[in-house]
Amino acid sequence: MAEKLLVAGVDVGSATAKAVVLDRDGRVRGSSLLPSAPNLSGVGREALNEALAEAGAEAGELAAVAGTGYGRAALDFAALRITEITCHARGASVLFPGTALVVDVGGQDSKAIRMGPSGEVRDFTMNDKCAAGTGRFLAVMAGILGTSLDVLGPAGLRAMKALSMTSTCTVFAESEVISLISQGEAVPDIAHAVHQALAQRLAGMVRMVGADGPAVFSGGGALNPDLVDCLQSLLGLVFQIPERPQLTGALGAAHLALRKAGA
Repeated sequence: MAEKLLVAGVDVGSATAKAVVLDRDGRVRGSSLLPSAPNLSGVGREALNEALAEAGAEAGELAAVAGTGYGRAALDFAALRITEITCHARGASVLFPGTALVVDVGGQDSKAIRMGPSGEVRDFTMNDKCAAGTGRFLAVMAGILGTSLDVLGPAGLRAMKALSMTSTCTVFAESEVISLISQGEAVPDIAHAVHQALAQRLAGMVRMVGADGPAVFSGGGALNPDLVDCLQSLLGLVFQIPERPQLTGALGAAHLALRKAGA
């Protein structure tokens, strides 16, 4: 059994549910990424089962399961329930040892986390009370522009004209975007203005925790190249991006489960 020891981390957020299965040496044996659902426990278990299937294992083989994300309280199959702050910090430090700053942009919230030399959390700030500064903000703006999140990021990179957005509220920003459209402004220019506005909010969060590089960008927001570029320019930092940035929290949770299992 010692040779076959497996653990898992499950991260259920507002937009996606993720799971990572590790072996005793910390190697990823399986992972999954699914759209989230109102039944948080159900979608979390579905994500775990998909990761287990990829690992060629069954739930009974797991020595420990750690849950994280805003839906972690609903994960009744998880022996551990750990905050996203701790899990994202741990996941980033596993992927990029020496990480001092993590910026995470998810569907419901965003975070800036300052870390110590061993990957421990030293300070953090979190935006979870307002859609502005989150992936939801980008989704709303993409909808107004008649496009998708996948298209919005690359579109912003093609901007030829600097536009400004003054609103930090999603509702008022929506009105600004509609006004820019009515003025005949190009979609790439508006998209870049949207990313610049979000990046300014994120930069303010980073300055609040007083963090510097080495830096990691996690969450679905890390897949938006224009947003990453805007934030890098504002902070004078270069962010390292995980290959699958949405899995960072689940990976961190799995490593904490591994510690719980005594491996």
